[in-house]
Amino acid sequence: MVAHMDRAIIPAEYRGEQALPSRWDLCNITDGLITTALLLAAGSGSRLQPLTDNCPKCLTEVHGIPILKRLVSCLVEEGFKRLVVVVGYLDAQIRDYLELHASGLEIEFVDCREYATTNNIYSLWRARNYIREPFVLIESDLVFDSHLLGQMRVRDRIAVARFQTPLLGTTVSINEFGRVLSFRVGSDPGASELGHKTVNVYSLSKATWLQVVRRLDERIAAGRVHDYYEVVFADMVTDGLLALQSVHFDEGRWCEIDTLEDLRSAEHIFLDPPNGHGARMASRPYFPRGS
Repeated sequence: MVAHMDRAIIPAEYRGEQALPSRWDLCNITDGLITTALLLAAGSGSRLQPLTDNCPKCLTEVHGIPILKRLVSCLVEEGFKRLVVVVGYLDAQIRDYLELHASGLEIEFVDCREYATTNNIYSLWRARNYIREPFVLIESDLVFDSHLLGQMRVRDRIAVARFQTPLLGTTVSINEFGRVLSFRVGSDPGASELGHKTVNVYSLSKATWLQVVRRLDERIAAGRVHDYYEVVFADMVTDGLLALQSVHFDEGRWCEIDTLEDLRSAEHIFLDPPNGHGARMASRPYFPRGS
């Protein structure tokens, strides 16, 4: 728990002040394939400096195409209708870009002014009143083949890939039926023991989202604004409240772009269009530092 938290970061409802009105009852979504996506795009992308000194991370280009443009194209191609975007750092650029390049999608923005002093758990929590239907959660630093996203339009799924160096980040253990058994959150040299890296794409049912929001509320109220949102998923899996089915992104191309090395990997992976079989090497080749 954070011992001392700035008053500006403590949400209004936890300071005894009036909060924004809830939007839980604004939608009436029937069952079917998911058509809503939530994109977390508030962070400053400091590890991609100097490219992100004056440009949001999601507008970083891969072969001249911004990451955000690729994401929007995938969403439209796979039948998504609504996109909720959590913005913070240089948000005006993201808003302006989507106004010009998001034809076919209903766009709604969520402000996260505390992006510099919080982690992605806070960005996800900020979106709680903007979504009440099933949705797909996507990090804004990902590029992937659109057909992979199409597999995530079923509720309560998690995108994973085989763990291999130099991949870092949260990993999961999966049983023989593809069900997630446990999470190991954060970078960990021993993470490869679990075998599967999370790709930071999740689909959540309405019922699951309600449970997640309750857990998010508890952590934010306790001042844990520097956590990863995966800690909530990890706890819920341990408590038997979250059943996630894995979708293997090894069946196509994908890349997470956190660093300049990652960007070079993405340039290599997405050099050519997919072959006639619909998939190409999805793992990230290793480029030694300084090469």
